[in-house]
Amino acid sequence: MSKTAESHPNLRIRNKELDLSTPKVMGILNVTPDSFSDGGEYNHKQTALQRIEEMIVQGAEIVDIGGESTRPGSDPVSVDEESSRVLPVLKVAIERFQNIFFSVDTTKYDVARPALEAGAHIINDVSGLQKEPRFSELCAEFNAGYVLMHSQGDPKTMQDNPEYRDVISDITGFLGRQIEILEKKGVVSVFVDPGIGFGKTLQHNLKIISGLHKFTKFGYPVLMGASRKSMIGKILEDRPADGRLAGTLAVHYHSLLNGAKILRVHDVQEASDSIQVFNAIVSAEDR
Repeated sequence: MSKTAESHPNLRIRNKELDLSTPKVMGILNVTPDSFSDGGEYNHKQTALQRIEEMIVQGAEIVDIGGESTRPGSDPVSVDEESSRVLPVLKVAIERFQNIFFSVDTTKYDVARPALEAGAHIINDVSGLQKEPRFSELCAEFNAGYVLMHSQGDPKTMQDNPEYRDVISDITGFLGRQIEILEKKGVVSVFVDPGIGFGKTLQHNLKIISGLHKFTKFGYPVLMGASRKSMIGKILEDRPADGRLAGTLAVHYHSLLNGAKILRVHDVQEASDSIQVFNAIVSAEDR
């Protein structure tokens, strides 16, 4: 791994270039009835499309569409069910919003392939190739981006008793091995996500965030997704999901300071504002 943290300022994803000279916002669109924060709000095509348009106006350059909840304790859904939630929205959105990158949050090959055939740009895989190793070949075939996320266990049981010898070295070791697989298969656009809340205790999550700069060593953009997650609720004395915005902004701003290039968020306007302020401060330092 000879790459440096700045070796991928821009990523060529399918026929589009993602400029990462400054951080970008990935807006979350859950077309599910049971996601932890916004389940049921956007599981109809028209409301989903309205939300996509709203996120774009607020500053999202990537929209991540998910049809299966991965919250702790959630049950899996069938390929047919997930496809019926994701693909109708995706197909119309790609046609309507042609300047935006669309990501599909899935661990299923038979959801990912038709999504890429429909024009999706990125596959966001919470299992990091563990559930579907063929994603490496699939993303190479379409010249698609791939979000490599670390998780321990599956959503149903991942928070039962997560354990690590050393959380940072264990996760970076896993990511390094998976990156080698992706590179050998020809995937050139990779996003690295340490997987906040996926098989981690509160202390594990805090160590990851405080040591986030260690994940930039692979030379690929680091994605941070802590939006409204339970770790913030625990810090704020059992605050519910709709009261975690300030905590989310604090985590994400700290992540920007430590090298994050993508913020995956529910609250797009606030994330975009924080990046605008971050960029202004960084520009002042460079003068």
